[in-house]
Amino acid sequence: MKNHLNYTMLCDFYELTMANGYFQTDIAQQICYFDVFFRSVPDEGGFAITAGLEQIVDYIQNLRFDEEDIEFLRSKGCFREEFLDYLRTFRFTGDIWAVPEGTPVFPGEPLLTVRAPAMEAQFIETFVLLTLNHQTLIATKASRIVRSAQGRPVSEFGSRRAQGADAALLGARASYIAGCAGTACTQADQLFGTPAGGTMAHSWIQMFPDEYTAFKTYCALYPTNATLLVDTYNVLKSGVPNAIRAFDEVLKPLGITKCAIRLDSGDLTYLSRKARKLLDEAGWTECRIMASNSLDEYIIRDLLLQGAQLDGFGVGERLITSKSAPVFGGVYKLSAVEDREGHIIPKIKISENAAKITNPSFKKVYRLYDKTDGKAFADLITLHDETVDESQPLELFDPVDTWKRKTFENFTAKELLVPIFQRGKLVYDLPSMEEIRAHCAHELSLQWEEVKRFENPHNYYVDLSQKLWDLKQELLKARR
Repeated sequence: MKNHLNYTMLCDFYELTMANGYFQTDIAQQICYFDVFFRSVPDEGGFAITAGLEQIVDYIQNLRFDEEDIEFLRSKGCFREEFLDYLRTFRFTGDIWAVPEGTPVFPGEPLLTVRAPAMEAQFIETFVLLTLNHQTLIATKASRIVRSAQGRPVSEFGSRRAQGADAALLGARASYIAGCAGTACTQADQLFGTPAGGTMAHSWIQMFPDEYTAFKTYCALYPTNATLLVDTYNVLKSGVPNAIRAFDEVLKPLGITKCAIRLDSGDLTYLSRKARKLLDEAGWTECRIMASNSLDEYIIRDLLLQGAQLDGFGVGERLITSKSAPVFGGVYKLSAVEDREGHIIPKIKISENAAKITNPSFKKVYRLYDKTDGKAFADLITLHDETVDESQPLELFDPVDTWKRKTFENFTAKELLVPIFQRGKLVYDLPSMEEIRAHCAHELSLQWEEVKRFENPHNYYVDLSQKLWDLKQELLKARR
């Protein structure tokens, strides 16, 4: 057993058997192109929020097979010795383009494109997919939950229900990118700067002779961060009254008026309204009421529609696992190869399921913004050598009724895919977490509210350029 983690070996075994096979053929160093894209948005939403690029960069920069890895592969009895010797110097030498983290993205468009020798491009598939799939899934779910809170802070509380340590840490990271105010996960703060916070569990109250003593002690220890959990025994008969008493006796003499209570069970609408009344009558009008307990975007939305007096939310298992849609279906598909002269030869995967037919060749993705209000209205996938002429009207197919066309004018176009690696060297300045988070908030503000609906969101236009469409039809016809 290895006594340390080496993510180089975190790959599907067939990546290695294919690499060993390529090594023994002329394919080994053939340049090829792979796209990462997804086919549907989790929870039938309008868009996803891409996340995970920073971890992919770290992985690419640290790809190394050590002697322990090579000895393990030798023990499998299916790899040529020359191939194992090659692995000692294996490095990624190709190019990668990607959509920056925190960007809203749509089905069918490349989130990341790899151009590299076949063995390298094929080998990184597993880690690239698992990283983008996981963090994009959690960022997408977190965005929905944050939007449901209508400006109230949401904290990620899910570590203890996450599927493993990495899921807890990277899930906290992804949720912060998408707008969560912080996390309960201490190490996520240490590693990524996602603000960690928290106060007490029910056990704190149970450890003391009575609820009032537990509250008073906590207020004395943490007067500027007093959030009291009021549902250990009875919210309205003891919890809130004891919290008020502790606030009066400890915080009021210090001139502190900001504090909070947390509800973790029961009818949150009813209890929050009653608690608000008790707090206001006692003069604690600045005391916030926080809620937790298996929340998601639908429950939060309904609570607020019902008039719940809640100022913030802690969301755990249904965020960190994306419980309602726990799989993000990103795929990694070959789109082109290069011949010896450097000409790009498009490749296509055909299926009886039309949704699984891929878009061929090396591509760009443009996002189109209306000049009148700055809102994004469409994405256009083009061949790599195409540019969008902003001075000319642009016709796009309707994403639902594909026999319809709509003409757009007075727009600006921005390429979404940016260079990350060139010839194996990092050429991208990794942004800080705060910069990624700000980018996400800005890009979300440029999406129409109709696209952000939870149910039946507007179908955002994602279309192929005429040249790409014609190429795709040509390849389909040739394969019939």
